[in-house]
Amino acid sequence: MVKTSTLDFPPDRSRGFSLHVTLIGALGLITIVAAWLATNEPIGLRFTLYILGAGIAFVPIPILAYRLYSLQRGNYQLDRDKVSITWGLRTEKIPVSDIEWVRPIASLATPPLLPVLRLPGSILGHRRVAGLGLVEYIAAEVNTLLFIATRNRVVAISPSDPAGFVQNLQSAMEMGSLSPEAPESVFPSFVLAEAWKNRLARYFWLLTIFLNVGLLTWVSLLAPDLGSIPLGFVPSGAPGELVPGMGLILLPVVSLFLSALGWVVGLVFYRSSEQRPVAHLLWISCSLMTILFLVAVLYIISAA
Repeated sequence: MVKTSTLDFPPDRSRGFSLHVTLIGALGLITIVAAWLATNEPIGLRFTLYILGAGIAFVPIPILAYRLYSLQRGNYQLDRDKVSITWGLRTEKIPVSDIEWVRPIASLATPPLLPVLRLPGSILGHRRVAGLGLVEYIAAEVNTLLFIATRNRVVAISPSDPAGFVQNLQSAMEMGSLSPEAPESVFPSFVLAEAWKNRLARYFWLLTIFLNVGLLTWVSLLAPDLGSIPLGFVPSGAPGELVPGMGLILLPVVSLFLSALGWVVGLVFYRSSEQRPVAHLLWISCSLMTILFLVAVLYIISAA
Protein backbone atom coordinates (compact mmCIF):
# COMPACT_ATOMS: atom_id res chain seq x y z
CA MET A 1 0.00 0.00 0.00
CA VAL A 2 1.48 3.34 -1.06
CA LYS A 3 1.90 5.70 1.85
CA THR A 4 -0.48 8.44 0.71
CA SER A 5 -2.57 6.56 -1.87
CA THR A 6 -6.34 6.16 -1.75
CA LEU A 7 -7.58 2.75 -2.79
CA ASP A 8 -11.11 2.01 -4.00
CA PHE A 9 -12.88 -1.23 -3.10
CA PRO A 10 -16.38 -0.96 -4.65
CA PRO A 11 -19.07 -3.53 -3.85
CA ASP A 12 -20.18 -6.13 -6.37
CA ARG A 13 -23.07 -4.37 -8.15
CA SER A 14 -24.06 -6.85 -10.87
CA ARG A 15 -26.62 -9.00 -9.04
CA GLY A 16 -28.17 -6.13 -7.10
CA PHE A 17 -28.43 -3.93 -10.20
CA SER A 18 -30.24 -6.61 -12.20
CA LEU A 19 -32.67 -7.42 -9.39
CA HIS A 20 -33.55 -3.79 -8.60
CA VAL A 21 -34.08 -2.90 -12.27
CA THR A 22 -36.29 -5.98 -12.72
CA LEU A 23 -38.40 -5.17 -9.66
CA ILE A 24 -38.81 -1.51 -10.63
CA GLY A 25 -39.84 -2.50 -14.15
CA ALA A 26 -42.30 -5.16 -12.96
CA LEU A 27 -43.91 -2.92 -10.33
CA GLY A 28 -44.09 -0.04 -12.82
CA LEU A 29 -45.84 -2.30 -15.33
CA ILE A 30 -48.32 -3.51 -12.69
CA THR A 31 -49.04 0.11 -11.72
CA ILE A 32 -49.70 1.16 -15.32
CA VAL A 33 -51.84 -1.89 -16.15
CA ALA A 34 -53.92 -1.59 -12.95
CA ALA A 35 -54.48 2.14 -13.51
CA TRP A 36 -55.47 1.51 -17.15
CA LEU A 37 -57.92 -1.23 -16.12
CA ALA A 38 -59.44 1.13 -13.53
CA THR A 39 -60.13 3.75 -16.21
CA ASN A 40 -62.10 1.15 -18.20
CA GLU A 41 -64.07 -0.14 -15.24
CA PRO A 42 -67.34 1.31 -13.89
CA ILE A 43 -67.11 2.55 -10.31
CA GLY A 44 -67.52 -0.39 -7.97
CA LEU A 45 -65.56 -3.08 -6.19
CA ARG A 46 -63.34 -3.99 -9.14
CA PHE A 47 -62.58 -0.30 -9.76
CA THR A 48 -61.51 0.04 -6.10
CA LEU A 49 -59.35 -3.09 -6.26
CA TYR A 50 -57.57 -1.83 -9.38
CA ILE A 51 -56.89 1.56 -7.78
CA LEU A 52 -55.62 -0.07 -4.58
CA GLY A 53 -53.47 -2.46 -6.62
CA ALA A 54 -51.92 0.41 -8.57
CA GLY A 55 -51.21 2.31 -5.36
CA ILE A 56 -49.68 -0.68 -3.57
CA ALA A 57 -47.48 -1.52 -6.58
CA PHE A 58 -46.28 2.08 -6.89
CA VAL A 59 -45.27 2.66 -3.25
CA PRO A 60 -42.05 0.53 -3.30
CA ILE A 61 -40.78 2.02 -6.58
CA PRO A 62 -39.21 5.23 -5.12
CA ILE A 63 -37.57 3.16 -2.34
CA LEU A 64 -36.13 0.67 -4.83
CA ALA A 65 -34.99 3.51 -7.10
CA TYR A 66 -33.10 5.18 -4.25
CA ARG A 67 -31.52 1.87 -3.24
CA LEU A 68 -30.43 1.32 -6.84
CA TYR A 69 -28.91 4.82 -6.92
CA SER A 70 -27.17 4.10 -3.61
CA LEU A 71 -25.71 0.84 -4.95
CA GLN A 72 -24.41 2.52 -8.11
CA ARG A 73 -22.78 5.24 -6.01
CA GLY A 74 -21.60 2.86 -3.29
CA ASN A 75 -17.88 2.64 -2.63
CA TYR A 76 -15.40 1.84 0.12
CA GLN A 77 -12.20 3.91 0.07
CA LEU A 78 -9.09 3.27 2.15
CA ASP A 79 -6.04 5.39 2.83
CA ARG A 80 -3.52 5.55 5.64
CA ASP A 81 -5.76 7.73 7.80
CA LYS A 82 -9.32 6.48 7.33
CA VAL A 83 -11.90 4.17 5.80
CA SER A 84 -14.47 6.17 3.82
CA ILE A 85 -17.87 4.62 3.05
CA THR A 86 -20.17 6.19 0.45
CA TRP A 87 -23.68 4.80 -0.03
CA GLY A 88 -26.19 7.01 -1.82
CA LEU A 89 -26.42 10.24 0.17
CA ARG A 90 -24.90 8.51 3.20
CA THR A 91 -21.19 8.93 3.99
CA GLU A 92 -19.18 7.47 6.83
CA LYS A 93 -15.54 8.11 7.76
CA ILE A 94 -13.82 5.76 10.22
CA PRO A 95 -10.32 6.78 11.37
CA VAL A 96 -7.83 3.91 11.01
CA SER A 97 -6.55 4.75 14.50
CA ASP A 98 -10.03 3.89 15.92
CA ILE A 99 -10.23 0.45 14.28
CA GLU A 100 -9.62 -2.45 16.68
CA TRP A 101 -10.12 -5.37 14.29
CA VAL A 102 -11.66 -6.47 10.99
CA ARG A 103 -13.16 -9.92 10.39
CA PRO A 104 -14.80 -11.66 7.41
CA ILE A 105 -18.19 -13.26 7.89
CA ALA A 106 -16.67 -16.75 7.63
CA SER A 107 -14.62 -16.14 10.82
CA LEU A 108 -17.70 -15.60 13.00
CA ALA A 109 -18.66 -18.50 15.27
CA THR A 110 -22.35 -18.27 14.35
CA PRO A 111 -24.03 -16.79 11.25
CA PRO A 112 -24.93 -13.17 12.06
CA LEU A 113 -28.47 -11.83 11.96
CA LEU A 114 -29.01 -9.74 8.82
CA PRO A 115 -31.40 -6.83 8.26
CA VAL A 116 -34.95 -8.05 7.69
CA LEU A 117 -35.77 -5.89 4.64
CA ARG A 118 -32.78 -6.81 2.50
CA LEU A 119 -32.15 -7.61 -1.14
CA PRO A 120 -28.98 -8.40 -3.05
CA GLY A 121 -27.47 -4.98 -3.62
CA SER A 122 -29.03 -3.39 -0.52
CA ILE A 123 -28.21 -5.01 2.80
CA LEU A 124 -28.88 -1.98 4.96
CA GLY A 125 -29.93 -1.44 8.54
CA HIS A 126 -29.05 -2.34 12.11
CA ARG A 127 -29.14 -5.74 13.82
CA ARG A 128 -27.86 -6.95 17.17
CA VAL A 129 -25.37 -9.77 16.62
CA ALA A 130 -24.25 -12.15 19.34
CA GLY A 131 -20.71 -11.34 20.45
CA LEU A 132 -20.58 -8.11 18.45
CA GLY A 133 -23.44 -6.00 19.78
CA LEU A 134 -25.31 -3.62 17.49
CA VAL A 135 -24.04 -3.84 13.91
CA GLU A 136 -24.78 -1.37 11.13
CA TYR A 137 -24.89 -2.96 7.69
CA ILE A 138 -23.86 -0.84 4.69
CA ALA A 139 -23.36 -3.63 2.20
CA ALA A 140 -24.44 -5.25 -1.06
CA GLU A 141 -23.65 -8.97 -0.75
CA VAL A 142 -23.59 -11.42 2.16
CA ASN A 143 -20.71 -13.66 1.07
CA THR A 144 -18.19 -10.77 1.02
CA LEU A 145 -19.22 -9.18 4.32
CA LEU A 146 -16.47 -7.70 6.50
CA PHE A 147 -17.09 -6.55 10.06
CA ILE A 148 -15.05 -3.52 11.16
CA ALA A 149 -14.99 -2.85 14.90
CA THR A 150 -14.05 0.42 16.59
CA ARG A 151 -14.19 1.32 20.26
CA ASN A 152 -17.85 2.33 19.98
CA ARG A 153 -19.44 0.43 17.11
CA VAL A 154 -19.31 -2.29 14.46
CA VAL A 155 -19.91 -1.64 10.75
CA ALA A 156 -20.44 -4.37 8.13
CA ILE A 157 -19.34 -3.66 4.55
CA SER A 158 -18.97 -5.84 1.44
CA PRO A 159 -16.09 -4.90 -0.88
CA SER A 160 -15.87 -7.10 -3.95
CA ASP A 161 -12.25 -7.88 -2.97
CA PRO A 162 -12.49 -8.47 0.80
CA ALA A 163 -9.03 -10.10 1.04
CA GLY A 164 -7.38 -7.12 -0.64
CA PHE A 165 -9.26 -4.70 1.58
CA VAL A 166 -8.22 -6.55 4.77
CA GLN A 167 -4.58 -6.77 3.68
CA ASN A 168 -4.36 -3.04 2.91
CA LEU A 169 -6.27 -2.06 6.06
CA GLN A 170 -3.92 -4.09 8.24
CA SER A 171 -0.95 -2.42 6.53
CA ALA A 172 -2.43 1.01 7.26
CA MET A 173 -3.06 0.05 10.91
CA GLU A 174 0.55 -1.16 11.29
CA MET A 175 2.04 1.97 9.73
CA GLY A 176 -0.12 4.29 11.81
CA SER A 177 -1.99 7.42 10.78
CA LEU A 178 -0.12 10.46 9.47
CA SER A 179 -2.89 12.91 10.35
CA PRO A 180 -5.56 11.38 12.63
CA GLU A 181 -9.10 12.48 11.80
CA ALA A 182 -12.30 12.56 13.80
CA PRO A 183 -15.01 10.03 12.88
CA GLU A 184 -17.79 11.47 10.72
CA SER A 185 -21.30 10.28 9.88
CA VAL A 186 -23.50 12.09 7.36
CA PHE A 187 -27.09 10.91 6.94
CA PRO A 188 -29.53 12.11 4.24
CA SER A 189 -31.84 14.65 5.84
CA PHE A 190 -35.22 13.36 4.69
CA VAL A 191 -38.06 15.07 6.51
CA LEU A 192 -40.30 12.12 5.64
CA ALA A 193 -38.03 9.68 7.49
CA GLU A 194 -37.69 12.04 10.44
CA ALA A 195 -41.46 12.48 10.72
CA TRP A 196 -42.02 8.72 10.46
CA LYS A 197 -39.92 8.26 13.61
CA ASN A 198 -42.36 10.48 15.49
CA ARG A 199 -44.92 8.18 17.14
CA LEU A 200 -47.78 10.71 17.09
CA ALA A 201 -47.25 11.52 13.40
CA ARG A 202 -46.94 7.86 12.44
CA TYR A 203 -50.12 6.95 14.33
CA PHE A 204 -52.28 9.57 12.60
CA TRP A 205 -50.77 8.87 9.17
CA LEU A 206 -51.72 5.22 9.45
CA LEU A 207 -55.13 6.05 10.93
CA THR A 208 -55.91 8.45 8.07
CA ILE A 209 -54.85 5.87 5.47
CA PHE A 210 -56.94 3.17 7.14
CA LEU A 211 -60.02 5.43 7.34
CA ASN A 212 -59.73 6.59 3.71
CA VAL A 213 -59.22 3.09 2.33
CA GLY A 214 -62.18 1.89 4.41
CA LEU A 215 -64.35 4.78 3.20
CA LEU A 216 -63.44 4.19 -0.46
CA THR A 217 -64.05 0.45 -0.19
CA TRP A 218 -67.37 0.90 1.62
CA VAL A 219 -68.72 3.43 -0.89
CA SER A 220 -67.51 1.35 -3.86
CA LEU A 221 -69.45 -1.65 -2.56
CA LEU A 222 -72.49 0.40 -1.62
CA ALA A 223 -72.89 2.83 -4.51
CA PRO A 224 -73.83 0.40 -7.34
CA ASP A 225 -76.93 -0.76 -5.43
CA LEU A 226 -78.15 2.71 -4.49
CA GLY A 227 -80.91 4.51 -6.31
CA SER A 228 -81.03 8.29 -6.23
CA ILE A 229 -79.43 10.07 -3.30
CA PRO A 230 -79.12 13.69 -2.15
CA LEU A 231 -75.57 15.08 -2.12
CA GLY A 232 -76.68 18.38 -0.63
CA PHE A 233 -79.25 19.96 1.63
CA VAL A 234 -81.42 23.05 1.40
CA PRO A 235 -81.20 25.76 4.12
CA SER A 236 -84.15 24.21 5.98
CA GLY A 237 -82.14 20.99 6.42
CA ALA A 238 -84.22 18.93 4.00
CA PRO A 239 -82.41 16.80 1.37
CA GLY A 240 -81.57 18.68 -1.80
CA GLU A 241 -81.68 17.61 -5.43
CA LEU A 242 -81.33 13.87 -6.04
CA VAL A 243 -78.43 12.46 -8.07
CA PRO A 244 -77.56 8.89 -9.17
CA GLY A 245 -76.17 6.71 -6.38
CA MET A 246 -72.78 6.42 -8.10
CA GLY A 247 -72.27 10.10 -7.32
CA LEU A 248 -71.55 9.08 -3.73
CA ILE A 249 -68.02 8.09 -4.85
CA LEU A 250 -67.28 11.83 -4.91
CA LEU A 251 -67.01 11.90 -1.10
CA PRO A 252 -64.12 9.41 -0.66
CA VAL A 253 -62.32 10.99 -3.62
CA VAL A 254 -62.55 14.45 -2.02
CA SER A 255 -61.49 12.95 1.32
CA LEU A 256 -58.43 11.32 -0.24
CA PHE A 257 -57.45 14.55 -2.00
CA LEU A 258 -57.80 16.70 1.13
CA SER A 259 -55.95 14.10 3.25
CA ALA A 260 -53.05 14.01 0.78
CA LEU A 261 -52.95 17.81 0.68
CA GLY A 262 -52.96 18.01 4.49
CA TRP A 263 -50.20 15.40 4.69
CA VAL A 264 -47.94 17.32 2.27
CA VAL A 265 -48.55 20.69 3.96
CA GLY A 266 -47.85 19.04 7.31
CA LEU A 267 -44.45 17.87 6.03
CA VAL A 268 -43.65 21.45 5.01
CA PHE A 269 -44.35 22.65 8.56
CA TYR A 270 -42.51 19.68 10.09
CA ARG A 271 -39.18 20.85 8.65
CA SER A 272 -39.04 23.55 11.33
CA SER A 273 -38.94 22.34 14.94
CA GLU A 274 -40.90 25.43 16.05
CA GLN A 275 -43.74 24.64 13.61
CA ARG A 276 -44.02 20.92 14.29
CA PRO A 277 -47.09 21.35 16.54
CA VAL A 278 -48.85 22.84 13.48
CA ALA A 279 -47.89 19.74 11.44
CA HIS A 280 -49.27 17.46 14.17
CA LEU A 281 -52.49 19.49 14.25
CA LEU A 282 -52.87 19.15 10.47
CA TRP A 283 -52.37 15.37 10.54
CA ILE A 284 -54.83 14.99 13.42
CA SER A 285 -57.31 17.13 11.48
CA CYS A 286 -56.95 14.83 8.44
CA SER A 287 -58.09 11.87 10.54
CA LEU A 288 -60.99 13.83 12.03
CA MET A 289 -62.01 15.10 8.59
CA THR A 290 -62.12 11.56 7.20
CA ILE A 291 -64.33 10.50 10.12
CA LEU A 292 -66.68 13.37 9.23
CA PHE A 293 -66.82 12.11 5.64
CA LEU A 294 -67.77 8.67 6.99
CA VAL A 295 -70.55 10.26 9.04
CA ALA A 296 -71.68 12.22 5.98
CA VAL A 297 -71.94 9.05 3.89
CA LEU A 298 -73.95 7.37 6.63
CA TYR A 299 -76.28 10.37 6.90
CA ILE A 300 -76.82 10.56 3.12
CA ILE A 301 -77.65 6.86 2.95
CA SER A 302 -80.15 7.18 5.78
CA ALA A 303 -81.75 10.20 4.11
CA ALA A 304 -82.09 8.46 0.71
